Amino acid sequence: MTTSAPRLAVRLADSAPVLILALIAGAGSFTHIRDTATEHGQSGPMAWAVAVCVDLTCVMAARERQRDRKTGRERTGPISWPTLVLAGGVALSLAANLAQAEPSAWGWICAATPAGAFLIAVSMLERRASGPRLESPPAPVPAAEAVPQAASEPAALAAPSGGAVPDKSETGPAAALIDYARRVADEHHARHGTPITRDTLRTRLGVSSQLASDLLRVLRDSPEPA
Repeated sequence: MTTSAPRLAVRLADSAPVLILALIAGAGSFTHIRDTATEHGQSGPMAWAVAVCVDLTCVMAARERQRDRKTGRERTGPISWPTLVLAGGVALSLAANLAQAEPSAWGWICAATPAGAFLIAVSMLERRASGPRLESPPAPVPAAEAVPQAASEPAALAAPSGGAVPDKSETGPAAALIDYARRVADEHHARHGTPITRDTLRTRLGVSSQLASDLLRVLRDSPEPA
């Protein structure tokens, strides 16, 4: 509960201004389209229907553009059909707004503002919805699959208690590495029904080919007691 409230507040702070702008701009553009339709013979509910069709066409086309991006749909021409529909809807809305404007520069600018703001709000919502998503973190490696420290370092060779570095020919892999290799080999045999190979053991442990060969030889010479 303590973490959900700040997240909700952040989402509202991000989305509320754009949604409010879209509603206000859409209402202004809707009114201009309805008045234009009324002046040209579409009175009553038909004028409202024309305004709703134009505004919802823009929203629908924007959503289709977003869906095309998500699905990776390829265009068959220089411009996609949703983009063409969106451009047509914006052009109709802008034309209706300008038709209701005072015949002056500022009159046209003020009348075109709702259509432009509505288009900007829709494009912002489309941009946010089609943005990249954070990938989920990779699953943690099970503890049984973790490679011991001795598997990736030369220190895997056991050293006598005297402290002097022994000759490599007189030493073998460390006991911890042998135990881990034995578990990996047993798991491979139980899963596949065949003994593990040197290359497979080398890949699983992340060791050199020589060390993998030494481990296999130790496993064969000293099988695990029953």
